[in-house]
Amino acid sequence: MAITTKAFGAYDLRGIYPQEVNEELYYRIGRAFPSLFDAKRVAVGHDIRLSGESLVKALAKGLTEAGCETVDIGLCGTEMIYHAAGEMDGGLMVTASHNPKEYNGLKLVRRGAVPLTKDELKALAAAVEEGAELPAPAAAPAALVQQDMLEDYIKRILSFVDLKALKPLKIVANSGNGSAGPVLKALSKYLPFEIIPVYGEPDGSFPHGVPNPLLPENREVTAKAVVEHGADFGVAWDGDFDRCFLYDERGNFIEGYYMVGFLAQAFLEKDKGAKVVYDPRCIWNTIELVKEAGGEPVVCKGGHAFIKAKMREVDAVYGGEMSAHHYFRDFSYCDSGMIPWLLVAELMSRKGRSLSSLLKERMAKYPVSGEINTRLESVEKAADIMSSAEAFYGDEAKEISHLDGLSMDLGNWRFNIRRSNTEPLIRLNVESRGNLELCREKTDELLKMIRG
Repeated sequence: MAITTKAFGAYDLRGIYPQEVNEELYYRIGRAFPSLFDAKRVAVGHDIRLSGESLVKALAKGLTEAGCETVDIGLCGTEMIYHAAGEMDGGLMVTASHNPKEYNGLKLVRRGAVPLTKDELKALAAAVEEGAELPAPAAAPAALVQQDMLEDYIKRILSFVDLKALKPLKIVANSGNGSAGPVLKALSKYLPFEIIPVYGEPDGSFPHGVPNPLLPENREVTAKAVVEHGADFGVAWDGDFDRCFLYDERGNFIEGYYMVGFLAQAFLEKDKGAKVVYDPRCIWNTIELVKEAGGEPVVCKGGHAFIKAKMREVDAVYGGEMSAHHYFRDFSYCDSGMIPWLLVAELMSRKGRSLSSLLKERMAKYPVSGEINTRLESVEKAADIMSSAEAFYGDEAKEISHLDGLSMDLGNWRFNIRRSNTEPLIRLNVESRGNLELCREKTDELLKMIRG
């Protein structure tokens, strides 16, 4: 098969199978990874994509030939690899998350579930590209072990909530035919909830579309099920369930932005004065709530590798991105799509209030556009768009930041435009101070500038 390093991105691999990611590439990665990162024992796993098992097999062949004991935990979510890697020298998860079904990819972490840096990924790409000489194989192949880590992982996830505080809530759970279904089944025996599954069976052919709840067209199924069943709230996951998305009891989709402040407060109640890391797309609600709770907000460029590095640097108790990635110090500073909804259920149980009532005030105080994606013709086009926006609004800007794309504070409203790290998209987010009409007006204004 042809070898290309085109799939290597800022912090993982994503590419079309088998043109850009294939068994030969994964074999070469397996051969190179142990010597580059001093790995003697690693975990591997895959999500529900149809090419997953074959790619893991090739990866494991390379790893074991390089003398690295390989623990295959099978079908899993990305956070299960993070959990396993906490006690090993690394973890490699075959997944393309929410990308279209023709894609696959790879997320890689070192000892302690620390993600590879951009430079480390570049070094790996150089080591496996066409013509590069692979490290010599070990004198004898290392062992390949099949191991079920589900129950051990579940015990760790449940340690984040007080099971005795949980009330018998009714919860709609949409796995999107991704990897979350089996975990939910295993979790349910420990919980007092009535869990109503939607698309619960894992199926890499994605019969109901790729599981990406951020897409507006994918939200209706969960919203309808919440209303029809009279559920207390709904939750939906992407394919490898490292993100979860919530719906209130009326079926309204809750923007991930509001959950960052919500969860930050929950942690700050138990850990006064702690630091909370957030991304710069939408910020006002998070900053205000963290400060009110006695915490210290710390801004960081979006993307899991950057957030995790910043959390380790400042020892943050929690980190959140509005894209619905939530990170936890006591989970090796990694993101989890299972911990957040359990924390929400605990908070609702303790307070005896609906999710809509808990969030209504914050949503009215800081209305948002939600993330709006536009496909790009070229990388240069993104730079041109950001330059044009900065020039257009520059005279009235209170603050301008290039930490992650372009962020501009215009007093009563602000926006962020950034290029996706994983797809050929430019992403727009707008928020205002209590003025929904202004938010909509400025969103339309910026979209005309972006789309021409």
